[in-house]
This record gives sequence, C-alpha cells and structure tokens, in this order.
Amino acid sequence: MGDYFLAVDIGASSGRHILGKMQDGKMTIEEVYRFENGMIKKDGHLYWDVEHLAREIIAGMKKCGEIGKIPITVGIDTWAVDYVLLDKNDRIVGNTYGYRDNRTKGMDEEVFRLISPEKLYARNGIQKMAINTIYQLMAAKMQEPDTLAQADSFLMIPDYFNFVLTGVKKSEYTNATTGQLVNVTTNDWDWDLMDILGLPKGMFLPLTMPGTIVGPLREEIAAEVGYQCSVMQIASHDTASAVISVPALEDESLYISSGTWSLLGTEIKEPICSGESMKKNFTNEGGYEYRFRYLKNIMGLWMIQSVRHEFDDAYTFAEICEQAEQERMFPSRVDVNDDCFLAPDNMTEEIRAYCRKTGQQEPETLGQLATVIYQSLAESYAKTFDDVETLTGKTYKAVNIVGGGSNAAYLNELTAGKSGRTVYAGPSEATAIGNIAVQMIEAGELADLQEARKCIFYSFGVKEYKA
Repeated sequence: MGDYFLAVDIGASSGRHILGKMQDGKMTIEEVYRFENGMIKKDGHLYWDVEHLAREIIAGMKKCGEIGKIPITVGIDTWAVDYVLLDKNDRIVGNTYGYRDNRTKGMDEEVFRLISPEKLYARNGIQKMAINTIYQLMAAKMQEPDTLAQADSFLMIPDYFNFVLTGVKKSEYTNATTGQLVNVTTNDWDWDLMDILGLPKGMFLPLTMPGTIVGPLREEIAAEVGYQCSVMQIASHDTASAVISVPALEDESLYISSGTWSLLGTEIKEPICSGESMKKNFTNEGGYEYRFRYLKNIMGLWMIQSVRHEFDDAYTFAEICEQAEQERMFPSRVDVNDDCFLAPDNMTEEIRAYCRKTGQQEPETLGQLATVIYQSLAESYAKTFDDVETLTGKTYKAVNIVGGGSNAAYLNELTAGKSGRTVYAGPSEATAIGNIAVQMIEAGELADLQEARKCIFYSFGVKEYKA
C-alpha cells in the first residue's frame, strides 16, 4: 500500500487536505477534505479566523482516519507575512490581522525613519510590500503597544497551527524570510534590525528548516482524529512549497507560481541585493536547502477571482477564459500592480475607473473585463521575465507555470506569445505536491530535491505552449 503523507494546504480563500503516497515509482495524490477560508471584516479591519481554521485542520485529519488512510506525517503550508502573537500562557494576544488590512498604511515611512530603504534591502533582499511583516509589526508598535508588550511568542500562521496540533512552538525558515526580518547573509532573524526598529526580540524563536519534526500530536488531538502521527515543518510558505515542485528548475528555467498572487522568478544559490534589483522590486525569499527564490510578487488571479464573484460566480474559470478569448481584440490594459487593485470594494468598477482615468475604453462585459486582466497579466509577466534576465545575467528560454493558474490555457498562450518563451504548464497542485515531497524526502521515499523534481515531472507531466 505504501505510506501516506498529508499536506494541509491553506490559501487565502480555501484549504485542502491532500494525501500523497508513492505507487509504482510515481507520486499519487488524493484530496480528502476541503474547507472555506477568507478574511473577516469587522470594525473597519480585516482578520483571519484562526480558531475556525484550526477546527478545519483537525476535521480534515479526522477524515483521513475515517477512510482508513492514516498519514505518518502531516505538513501545513499557508500564505506568507501574517502572524499570531501568544502571551506567556500561550493565549492569543490581540487580533490576527489579514495582510490586506489597511493598518500598515504609512508604516513604510515610519520604518524608513529608522533605516533607509537601501540599507534595509541590503540586509534582507526582500521586496517592499505594505503587507510585509515588518510593516505589520511597526503598526502594532505604534497603534497597539499594549498588545505587543504582552506578546511572549511570535509565530507565523503555519507555525501557530503546528503549535495547536503539537503544543510545540517552532519557527520555520522559508515563511519567516518573507517578512523582511531575516538577514540574507546569516539566514537568521536580523537581531540588529530589531534593535533599530525597537521590536521585542524575546518573542522570536530560533529558525528551523523544512524537514524538521515539530512533534507528535497532542494527546487530545490524537484522540479526536483517531490516530497518532508526527507534524513536520515543510516549506511552510505556500510559494516555497510550490517552487519545490517546479520540474523545469533543474534546467534553470523561469517559473510562475500562479494563484491569487503571481510569484515570478527563478531559483538561485546566492542572493542578489543590488540597487538595481531593489529598484525593480525583486525579492530573495528563502527556499528549500537555503536556495533563494529570486522573484517578483505581482498581482495574480486575485483580479479575475474578484470579478468572477461580482458576476455571482455564474461561470467557471474555463468559461471565463473562453469569453476572454472571444474579446481578445479589446484594446484596454491596466497596471496589475497598481495598489488600487489590492483590496477594492468592487474590482469590476475599479478596472473600469482605471480605464476611464487613463483615457481607455471601459470594459462592459465579463469577457472584456477578463481579457483586460489576462492581457495585462501576460504583458506584466513578459516584462518581468526580461528583468530577471537582466538582473541575473542569464538567458531563459522557458517558463514553467505551476499552481491553479497553470490551468488557464488562454493566459498561458498569451504568456508564451508576449514573452517569446516556451511555457510549460503544470502541475496544478504544485503547493501540496511540494509539501508532500519534503515529507517523502525526510522519510527516504525520495533521495533528494533533484529526484523529487524528476519524480514530479514523471508523475504529473506538463502541457507545452510554444511562443
């Protein structure tokens, strides 16, 4: 039968429990549980309901027991930058804010009063985004000092869920790097930077790497799910897990981890923290085995997801792609990275307003809106590919798109055509597959990352789009 490994993959809008195992030399996966997620709006702020998510994690694990497919390890990945604060009695302090909350507005200026953007980038090589942990903690320091003073432990979101399951607190490296608080040279928390910012250093735990066992399930959790297993730190930032499953990276390809966000770049062994890299807003996020995910975090399918909701979810994404293709000659374009698209009250109206403001034709139909989004995304991708080549000094002839966006055939065709590069699409379940791959490597089912990527290509394959 083979051993089972469980990936709990939680995104901004939903979560899934996916079981993986090796069978006849291939990795197979099976979704066993799915649940809804989303930020809660209350009193003008956006929060995560971490108690709800914890209950759903346990419910999905219980489902594994009910169907008789018990994992030997479980790994949890989520989005980046958000965190939970615990007091000395391990109770949550304050609110667990969502990264789209507006409390970080102006916090970059507060940080830059203490350290220049250039010096900050030289220390951590991370793309400046208002959502980053550094600006969230500055907001906490300035707006809720009593909350920060009560904090005894700082845990990124997946680290917190590992704690819920095991009672053991650990901080995983890949997710920590996204927040601009990890030194790119030492691969550890930047303690000097925390002194500069006036953040309480005592709440931060030592960083540990993917493959580290956090611990067994708490007795009460094991009793509830009906079995005992180990919780493992995988590459807990969902993009870090997704990049593990990019088959083409062994041939030095570009990649796009395509989902709510588009994470576009390549994999390098040494960080690039030059002034030009900073100017172009590239990031050096930590990856598996201390590799660096050199990428740019740009708007992804969030825009089309939002528009779809505003049309009452009446069409599948495949149907929307078809409508967009029928309107491929519609001329208007938007800057997908403009802050106005980050969290608008109505994405459809925001796109129309942008076109109106820039003197372009306003899209009316869903097909027109979709083609504006897809064409604009593809053009942004193509420009960013060129930037990667300039900054790394390498030429990349191919792009491997993984994640849910790899199923968007129209967008893949546009990306190939506008960039002049061959596009390989798949696997679509990249994050869960990368999560499971780490567990399999540690269990000895796969020898190393190189073998894992070969296995993933052989197991799931890719679809090719010629330029």
